[in-house]
Amino acid sequence: MRSEPSRALVRTRWGVGRLFQSGAPGQALGLVGQAMGKALSRLQRIGQDLVIPDLEDRMRRLPHRAGEFGVDEFGFDPKVARQAVLAAAWIYRYWFRAEAHGVARVPPGRVLLIANHSGQVPIDGLIIGIALFLEAEPPRLVRAMVERWAQTLPFVSEFFVRCGQVLGVPENCRRLLENEEAILVFPEGARGISKTIDSAYKLTEFGLGFMRLALETRTPIVPIAVVGGEEQYVSVADVKPLARLLGMPAFPIVPQMLIPIVGMLPLPVKYHVYFGEPMTFTGDPDDEDSVIEEKVWVVKSTIQSMINRGLKERRGLFR
Repeated sequence: MRSEPSRALVRTRWGVGRLFQSGAPGQALGLVGQAMGKALSRLQRIGQDLVIPDLEDRMRRLPHRAGEFGVDEFGFDPKVARQAVLAAAWIYRYWFRAEAHGVARVPPGRVLLIANHSGQVPIDGLIIGIALFLEAEPPRLVRAMVERWAQTLPFVSEFFVRCGQVLGVPENCRRLLENEEAILVFPEGARGISKTIDSAYKLTEFGLGFMRLALETRTPIVPIAVVGGEEQYVSVADVKPLARLLGMPAFPIVPQMLIPIVGMLPLPVKYHVYFGEPMTFTGDPDDEDSVIEEKVWVVKSTIQSMINRGLKERRGLFR
C-alpha cells in the first residue's frame, strides 16, 4: 500500500510549483543566457581587435549585390562570411604566418586569378582570398570556382556558397565577370590538389576553359604562385581504386594523420603568395584547342617560374 506523502514533501512541491508559476526560473535562465551572450560577444570583439581591427570597415566596403534577405543571387551571405573571415584571418596570420607579395598588382574590376593548386585540402584558396580581403585596397571579395564533387559534401557545400564560393561552370564564371568580380581559378583542378610529395611544385596539366572565358569577356589574368601549401599535408601515395570507389578525386596517404587528433591539423608551414603582373590576351575564344593551348602555356610557364623563384627565396618550411 502506497504511503501518503509527508506534509514537508507536500509543502516542498507546493513551493516549487509556486516558484515555477512565478516565472523566476525562466527569468533566471534568461539572465544567464544574456550574460553568456554578452561574454561571447565580448570575447569575439577582443578576438576581432587582435586579428582584424578594421573588420567592419572592410566588410562595408566589399562590393555586394544584395538580394532578398541580404543574400546575393549566388548565395553569398555577408553575415556568415563575416564569421568565416575572422577564423580565416587567424589561420592566415597566426597558424601559417602567411605573406602576400604584390597584392597591389591585382587590377580593379573584373579579373581572373589563376593559381597553382596543392595541399590535399583547398586551404590555398582560403589564403589567397583572405590575402585580398586583408591586404588589398579596397578589399576584394574573391569568388573561387569550386569542383563539382565539393557540392556533394554535406554542410561544407552550403558553407562554401554562403562564403561566396561558386560551382565552377562557365555560366557562373561568365556572370560573375560581367558583375566585375574577382574570380579565382585553379586550372589544375583535382590533379593539382592531390599531388604526392615527389611531384611537389610541379604543375600538372592546365584546363583551357579559363582562357576561353578571358578572351570572351576581355578579362585580365593575374598569375599567382603559392609556396607552402604542398607541405601542409604530405601525401606519399594516392590510392586511386579506393578514390574511385568512394567517389573522391583522390585518396591520399598522409602519414601525419596517423597521429590522433593533432595529426588532422595541417602542419604550420609558412605560406608565401606571389601575385604577378596582369596579363591580357586577345583572340577568338572559339579557336582550336591548339591555339588556346599556346596562350595557356604562357600563363602556366609564368606561374611555374614564379614558383621556382619563390622556392629559391624561401628560408625554410616554417619561416
